[in-house]
Amino acid sequence: MVRELQSISSLLFGIAIVLLGSGLLGTLIGVRANQEQFGPATIGLIQSAFFLGYVLGTFFCPPLIKRVGHIRVFATMAALGSAAAMGFALWVHPFWWAILRIISGISIVGLYMVVESWLNEQSSHHRRGRIFAIYMSITLVALGLSQFLLLIEDSRGFIRFALATVFISLALIPVALTQMVEPKPVPAPRSNLKALYSVSPLGVVGALVAGLASSAFWGMGAVFAQSIGLSVSGTSAFMSAVIFGGALLLWPVGHLSDRWDRRDVLIVVSFASAAIALGAFMSLDGSVVVLLLLAFLYGGVSFPVYALAVAHLNDHLKPGEVLEATRSILLVYGAGSALGPVVAGFCMAAWGAPTFLGYLATILALLGLFGFYRTRRSAPIPAEEQGEFVPMVRTSQAALEMYPGADLEPELDLTPGAGHEEEFTIDSQSNFSRTNLVDSLSYEQKGNKYL
Repeated sequence: MVRELQSISSLLFGIAIVLLGSGLLGTLIGVRANQEQFGPATIGLIQSAFFLGYVLGTFFCPPLIKRVGHIRVFATMAALGSAAAMGFALWVHPFWWAILRIISGISIVGLYMVVESWLNEQSSHHRRGRIFAIYMSITLVALGLSQFLLLIEDSRGFIRFALATVFISLALIPVALTQMVEPKPVPAPRSNLKALYSVSPLGVVGALVAGLASSAFWGMGAVFAQSIGLSVSGTSAFMSAVIFGGALLLWPVGHLSDRWDRRDVLIVVSFASAAIALGAFMSLDGSVVVLLLLAFLYGGVSFPVYALAVAHLNDHLKPGEVLEATRSILLVYGAGSALGPVVAGFCMAAWGAPTFLGYLATILALLGLFGFYRTRRSAPIPAEEQGEFVPMVRTSQAALEMYPGADLEPELDLTPGAGHEEEFTIDSQSNFSRTNLVDSLSYEQKGNKYL
C-alpha cells in the first residue's frame, strides 16, 4: 500500500494544488461579486455556469484525451483554467464572468479526468477502494484549506485571483514530470434515466437533491455569509467549517449505513441536515460561534447524501452494471448542480439572504419525505447484502472505475472445473471479448493478464 501511494504521490499532489486554486476561486467569485453588488440572482447564474461547464466537460474532454493524450490535455486544461482565473480580475462584468465560469468548469473536470484515470490505472484491483477513499480525503482537505487563502490582503483587487492562477499553473509540474505510462482513454458517460429510476427511485432523487444542495453551498455560501454581516475572515471560517465537517463525518455516517438499512440512514441525514439548516436560520441573530458549529454539523450530515444515494443505487445492481449506472447518476448530480445556485440565488433575491438556509432545509426535508415514502413501497435490502459504503464527493467518470464493484465484467472463477470454460479472443491491448461456449481452455495468470 505504501509503495502504491508513493507511485501516485505526484498525481495526488498535483490535484491538491489544483483544488487549492479552484476552491479559492469559487469562494472568491462569490465574495467579489457580492462586493460589486451584482445581486444574488445574478451571482447564482454566474456560479451555475461553472457546473454547466463541468457537465459539458464530461462529454467534451474524453474524445480530446483520446485524440492527444493525458499529458497534453492536462497542460491544456491547466493553461485554460489559469487564464480564466486571471480573466475574472481583468473583466469585472456578470456576462464575462459567466463565460469564464463555464470555461473554468470545463478545465477543472478535464484536470480531474486526467488525474483520476491515472489513479485508476495505477491502483491494484484489491486496493482501489482504499485509494479512492484517500483521494476523496485529500480532495476535501485541500478544498477546506483553500478557504483560508481568502485571508490574504488584496487591496488591489486582483492578488487573490492571481494566487488562484498560480496554484492551477503549478499543478502542471508534478503531473507533467511523472514517469508513469499514460492510461487508457476516458469514456464519455451515457444515461438511461428512466431505467435508472425504475431500479432505484430514491438513489436517483437523492443524487439530484445532493447536487441541488451542494452546488448551492459552493456557489452561494460565501454570498450568504457576507450578506448576513460576516467579514472576509468570518466567511472563510463559515465555508471551511462546512467542508471540514463533511470531511470528518463522511466516514462515520457511511459506516452506519453499512450496518443498517441504507434508506433509513439517508432519511435520517436528510432530516438532520434540514433541521440543522433550520436551526442555523433561527440562530442568525446569535453568536457566530454557534453558527460555525451548526455549519460544521451541517457539512457532516449533508455531504454523505450523494455517496449514500450512489451506494443505495448500487445495492440494487449486479457487478457488471455498477460502472455504467454510477456514470449515469453522475449526470443526475450534475443536472442538480447546474440548477442549485440559480434557484438559491433567486430565493435570496426575492426573500433575503437568510432564505439560503430555508432553501437547503426545504429540499433536504423533501428528500427525507420521499425516502420515507419509498420505505412504504418496497422492502429493505438486508444490511449483510448491501455493498460497502464508499466516501464520495463530486468527481468525474474516470474515478468511478475505482468504485468497489464497478467492474465492467463480473470476475471469473478460473479454477479448474469451475464451469467457466469459455473461449476468449485477445485484441492488441490484451483485452478479452467473450464468445460462445466451446471446449475447455487452460489459463495462466500473470499480473492482470490471462494468457
